[in-house]
Amino acid sequence: MSEYSISALEILRNPQATMQWYIIPLLLIVIYIYNRELKDKNYNVVLGGAALWGMDLFNEIWNSIVFYLSGFAPVWGTPNGTGNTALLILIGYNIEISLMFAIMGIATCLILPEDKKMKIAGINNRVFLIVIFTTLSVMVECFLNYCGLLTWEYSLWSTKFPWLVWLIGYAPFFTMAILVHDMEKRKHQFLTLAVIYGVDISLLIIFGSIGWL
Repeated sequence: MSEYSISALEILRNPQATMQWYIIPLLLIVIYIYNRELKDKNYNVVLGGAALWGMDLFNEIWNSIVFYLSGFAPVWGTPNGTGNTALLILIGYNIEISLMFAIMGIATCLILPEDKKMKIAGINNRVFLIVIFTTLSVMVECFLNYCGLLTWEYSLWSTKFPWLVWLIGYAPFFTMAILVHDMEKRKHQFLTLAVIYGVDISLLIIFGSIGWL
C-alpha cells in the first residue's frame, strides 16, 4: 500500500480528527446558491447542477473500489498532510471536493447561452463549452497534483498522460449537466437523475456494506 494511501486511511471518515469550522459557511453558501436558483425558477440549472454532482460521485465510488481491489492506491487520492481536509468521505473524495462540484454544476449551466444552436468559433456552443470547461478543469487538476493535494500513482492517470483525466474525469460531468439542462421535458430530467443517483446509491450500499469503500 502506498504511503499516501496509508495517510488517507488514517483520517477516512474520522470527523473527530479533521472537522473544521469553515465547512459550515461553505455548506450554507451551497444551500444559498441552490435556493436562489430555485426561487428564480431556474429549474433546468438546478437539475443540470445535480446531474454533474451525481456523475462525480459515481467516479469517486469506482475510484475507491480500485483502491480496495489493488491494495495499493486509488487512481487519485487526497492524503493527509498537504491540503488537509475537514472530512475525507472516500479515499479520493473530501467534503471540499463535494461542495465544489455541487457549485460547479450550477456555474456550468448558468453560463450556457439560451440558444442551443448558437456557434462559438464555428462550433456548437455546447460542444465548445464542454471542451473548454473540461480542459480548464484538467489544468486545475494537474496544478492540484503538483501541489500535493491530489495524488496520482498510476502512469495512465498522470500529468504525462492527461487524456484519461480529460475523457473520464471531466468530459462526462459537463456533458451530462448540459444534456439534463437542455432536456425539454421535466420527466426526462427527473428520470435521468433517478438513474444517476440510483446507480450511486446502489453502489454505496452494496460496496459499502462489504467494506470496499
